[in-house]
Amino acid sequence: MQLDVPLLAPDRLEAGLLLQVGETGLQLQAMGADAPGPVRVDFAEGALAHRRLYGGGAGQMVARAAGLRGSLRPSVLDATAGLGRDAFVLAALGCQVIMIERQPVIAALLADGLERARLAGGETAEIVGRMRLIQADAIVTMADWNEPIPQVVHLDPMFPHRDKSALVKKEMRVFRPLAGDDLDAPALLAAALALASHRVAVKRPRKAPAIAGHKPSAELSGQSSRYDIYGIRKL
Repeated sequence: MQLDVPLLAPDRLEAGLLLQVGETGLQLQAMGADAPGPVRVDFAEGALAHRRLYGGGAGQMVARAAGLRGSLRPSVLDATAGLGRDAFVLAALGCQVIMIERQPVIAALLADGLERARLAGGETAEIVGRMRLIQADAIVTMADWNEPIPQVVHLDPMFPHRDKSALVKKEMRVFRPLAGDDLDAPALLAAALALASHRVAVKRPRKAPAIAGHKPSAELSGQSSRYDIYGIRKL
């Protein structure tokens, strides 16, 4: 993946965001006196490993939103992959997941995390073997889809909400200058509905309005977020 970013010497770190390469892989670091710590993707350890082991399995809201039940494991397209957390949960539960991320730097962080997980071997490598990343514009890619039709499309558009979680706050502070808000969310939802064979699941802040243009057929609510479900046919 080619990134058009300038290379800075250690004594000239005047950038607002730094993409750093080190022993622990690729990471994005915000600069400034009150900047949070670096953002990186780690599927083998930390929060994602804990969630895989103790997160609640198929009872998690993302799994229920995607339609997992019993032995049913639908094919999923995560069209707003971000750092791949929701995709990893679904893959850990047995789904084949294709991910699309349009922001090149975020996609590079995700690709780096996937590669390190593959090299680590073991169960984590097996899980990421069910994940594939496409760096592209999701609306264009879904409109010109030439692969097997996904049963479920998962969307988590960037929304200008306030979240008190320290982790989310850190990532939003780092990512928002790169990605901005997804002002084309209605077009993204329309493209997803035109592609998915069975349902579209849209993650939203709990009190945020539904995406304009289509009315959800069902809703799943949690403490800070919810899923709007757009059913096409029964899984």
